[in-house]
Amino acid sequence: MSAVMITKKVRKWEKLPGKNTFCCDGRVMMARQKGVFYLTLFLIVGTCALFFAFECPYLAVHLSPVIPVFAIVLFLLVIAMLLRTSFSDPGVLPRALPDEATFIEMEIEAANGNVPPGQRAPPRIRNVQINNQIVKLKYCYTCKIFRPPRASHCSICDNCVDRFDHHCPWVGNCVGKRNYRYFYLFTLSLSLLTVYIFTFNIVHVAMRSVVSGFLNTLKDTPGTVIELLVCFFTLWSVVGLTGFHTYLISLNQTTNEDIKGSWSGKNRLQNPYSHKNIIKNCCEVLCGPTYPSVLDRRGLMQDDLAAPPATNTDPAPQTTKTTAPLIPNEHTPDEAKAGAGSALEKSHSPKEEHPPSAKQPPLASPETDVETSIVKDKPH
Repeated sequence: MSAVMITKKVRKWEKLPGKNTFCCDGRVMMARQKGVFYLTLFLIVGTCALFFAFECPYLAVHLSPVIPVFAIVLFLLVIAMLLRTSFSDPGVLPRALPDEATFIEMEIEAANGNVPPGQRAPPRIRNVQINNQIVKLKYCYTCKIFRPPRASHCSICDNCVDRFDHHCPWVGNCVGKRNYRYFYLFTLSLSLLTVYIFTFNIVHVAMRSVVSGFLNTLKDTPGTVIELLVCFFTLWSVVGLTGFHTYLISLNQTTNEDIKGSWSGKNRLQNPYSHKNIIKNCCEVLCGPTYPSVLDRRGLMQDDLAAPPATNTDPAPQTTKTTAPLIPNEHTPDEAKAGAGSALEKSHSPKEEHPPSAKQPPLASPETDVETSIVKDKPH
């Protein structure tokens, strides 16, 4: 029996290709490698918890009650920007549908013509002009599309991301067109929080050392030592990262473009996206419009499922197959003749046989009939 097709409506995020994970019915979108993200969250929450437990009570009484309040504001800002960067769509581009991919392939073959065997096909690129600058659009063999300007394919998430900056394992997501400003605000607020905690840790130790001594202060507040170590090693990387992205924003450039040297002097190409003004570049990146997601993750689509064929519970009638004809003929093999003969013998029961009293005369052979006719016609 043929399978029955059942149409079921599902959310689009359930059928999206790529290596992303979704939560809350498609509202949360992250990469599959989330271990480093949990480590980031643990370090931030743990360090701030120690600061609120050991330093804030003493500083609020002996220095100012504003210190813990401002620390709480910075902590909430850091967590909000981190979650906003990690849980949002960075700007993933949808892959081409089968019909669209076939049409693009036909266009490419028509443009390139017949490539002789043994020769490499020309690169699949298209040229567009942006601010009097020629920009190449590269073809993605995975997504089957020509990527927009500044887009790139992330090998970790296996998706093309618009205005791709980099894949950040610390936030567990790609950084692109839709979440770059939140990533920058996360690094900026985290830098301020790290400097804030590190500074007031030193103030706290100095104030208590005047009364009870340095070693006794460290013994009384063991969490301060942990905070100082975490902030000391985190400070350089976080502040340095914030400074690097501030430099990129002032040039309206991405990390991917800076690493590849897309607009360096070696290529003699100018950045067509830069306004030649630091303020305008910063306003475009940080204060520009918020672009909607093109994935429509929570939209509905029809999914055809093949249902298993229904099984018949009634026992099937048994049929007997004969491998040889009941009446053997001259075209029947010897084994079939033997089988057919035995079948005929078993089919006749003793009751159906003629009684012995009703004996029939034996049949004469053809030779005997001929001799008899000759004798009758011979003259005496």
